[in-house]
Amino acid sequence: MNSFVRLQGLTKRYNDATALEDVNLEVKRSEVITVIGPNGSGKTTLLRMMAFLDKPTEGEIYFDGGKVDDNNRNHLRTKCTMVFQKTALFDATVYNNIAYGLRMRKRSKGEIKERILEILELVRLEGYEKRQTKKLSGGEQQRVSLARALVLNTELLLLDEPTANLDPRNATIIEEAITRVNREYDTTVVATTHNMFQAEDTTERVALLLNGRIAEIGTASEIFRNASKNLASFARLENVFSGISKTRKDGTSLIEINDNLWIEAASRKEGKATILVRPEDVIVSRKTVNSSARNVLAGKIVGISDMGSTVKLNVDVGKPFVAQITKRSFSEMRLNLNSEVFLTFKASSVYMV
Repeated sequence: MNSFVRLQGLTKRYNDATALEDVNLEVKRSEVITVIGPNGSGKTTLLRMMAFLDKPTEGEIYFDGGKVDDNNRNHLRTKCTMVFQKTALFDATVYNNIAYGLRMRKRSKGEIKERILEILELVRLEGYEKRQTKKLSGGEQQRVSLARALVLNTELLLLDEPTANLDPRNATIIEEAITRVNREYDTTVVATTHNMFQAEDTTERVALLLNGRIAEIGTASEIFRNASKNLASFARLENVFSGISKTRKDGTSLIEINDNLWIEAASRKEGKATILVRPEDVIVSRKTVNSSARNVLAGKIVGISDMGSTVKLNVDVGKPFVAQITKRSFSEMRLNLNSEVFLTFKASSVYMV
């Protein structure tokens, strides 16, 4: 591996509390890697170590082939930038917030203006230069915070839960900006999230951090498509079922959850199996849907949760089942408690744990 950042035996203790323990991780130049794990697993501490903001209690950090120590730590901080989960902006205009880092680096006014206009287009905030950041929405403020980091064009970008608590539109804009920066500027990106599926489409590799230790690391496909017990142990997973699996001639598997509930999966497995289905992969309808999806379950809505732009439905299909749909779909179908619905999902949407 062409290692750009390497953590070797990294341990961080705060008094009697151990935040990280014997972490070994290599990040390739120009890749996007996501660290997933529950709150309190050490994700933010890991990023702070990589940003050279905190010193490890034990272990070593190597950056671009060189060992990090007290002699070069301050210099190396200029080669990376970190965006924190909690947005901290100056009570000033969008332009002045983004310009701050460039002014500290004594860039010319012309260069500053050119870079800011470029970055504003990247985060879709064109024309926002004179707006006061305190009057922006939470999602817009997070995009300004990202722009302030991107404008510096550092080699390493560290993002702590960059889309946490954002609506889908702002989250998508931020994800697209991160992808563009990585592809167009070869910026190495390390991001954290507690959402196990959030990074599936934007990251190359995933590291699972549990209790301050790296439990698993691999490609996004390896981690998510073959969801392990480690992965399931931290995530607040819904639609997790256990049963007996039998393979079929067409290469799929049929899992018997109980006498009245069978679920078909695209993968092959014989014997005891645990599966999961993401709520957002489920189509909800009043009538059966004409599609190639192998799984169609009939049930009754027993719980409704307003999630903002989406609605989470608890449906009794013989087992509690959760589906997530847009608020618009919920209104158009005139759903309510005790509404009878059909849940439809593909065999490829069933993950073996």
